[in-house]
Amino acid sequence: MADRDGIFAGDDPFEIARRWLAEAEKTEINDPSAIALATVDGGGLPNVRMVLLKEIEDDGFLFYTNYESVKAEEIFASGKAAFVLHWKSLRRQIRVRGITEEENGEKADAYFASRALKSRLGAWASRQSRPLGSRRELLADVARVTAQHGTAPKRPPFWGGFRLRPVEIEFWADGAFRLHDRFRWVRKEVDEAWETARLFP
Repeated sequence: MADRDGIFAGDDPFEIARRWLAEAEKTEINDPSAIALATVDGGGLPNVRMVLLKEIEDDGFLFYTNYESVKAEEIFASGKAAFVLHWKSLRRQIRVRGITEEENGEKADAYFASRALKSRLGAWASRQSRPLGSRRELLADVARVTAQHGTAPKRPPFWGGFRLRPVEIEFWADGAFRLHDRFRWVRKEVDEAWETARLFP
């Protein structure tokens, strides 16, 4: 598209996304990789929460979670998810919708091993999304798993990654008088070529 230049230039949306994230890492005060992740429950009611995007791959976006959490249960049930990355410092956002798949192998093991020890132990201790009687109970669970797993805990079998392979990516940048710039990349299937279009703001 002739006028897709400047910050929107390029033929690979994942490379554009990586470039924007790299810029945000220099300007955003906290968590430039934080995404608002949307899922839907069995009754069609949407759910959204903040998680950290850990990698923009060549054809997907990767994040990690407890597989027994509500978000994971909803992802397993539907096989779909969406998210938005929003950076106030850049006045830009990226919106993504697509198909999900598990990342439950060596890549998940390597990422888990790279986390701080207390975060790894916390992953073992947390029964994510389930009722908790008190913070004291949580800390007691952390102490228990610390005694069990020591200083080199392996990745829990209930913890791993999800890869979102998009069928739609939209790049948005703030414009004067709300005349924003929007470019949408779409494909019907995750292995098809992209089509791009400029959208009205």
